[in-house]
Amino acid sequence: MSNQQARRKAREFAVQGIYQWLVSRNDLAPVEEHIAQSADFEQADAALFRERLRGAIANAERHDAGIGRHIDRQVAELSPVEHAVLLLASQELAHHPEVPYRVVINEAIELTKSFGGSEGHRFVNGVLDKLAAELRATEVNAARRTRGQ
Repeated sequence: MSNQQARRKAREFAVQGIYQWLVSRNDLAPVEEHIAQSADFEQADAALFRERLRGAIANAERHDAGIGRHIDRQVAELSPVEHAVLLLASQELAHHPEVPYRVVINEAIELTKSFGGSEGHRFVNGVLDKLAAELRATEVNAARRTRGQ
């Protein structure tokens, strides 16, 4: 399995873990342990999975505040799948500048298509476009200037 595929698998498992945490509000350790016992977990980048899962949950309150600025409802009213994907993507946008913002958004869209409702990916895309412009203004503006030429 390629590094890119292992990272994608890690993100899939991270979304599943964040989802479980959102729905149950259990401690993180049993959630993490349960996910790590999944049949195809060995295909995932385990370090990336743990870092993204732990980071998204540790920073959930701050990420929710950022997400909340860009939606027309309360964060608590989001579907758990969309909420989980947005928390993961917010973590990557805020704390992992080595991952281009377009990659973060594209991965989030694909995760939402895999796990969410039929139109959820459009909602996630719109929120993350705004969040990326806020958290990574320089990178987003540079990309927009390049596309405009």
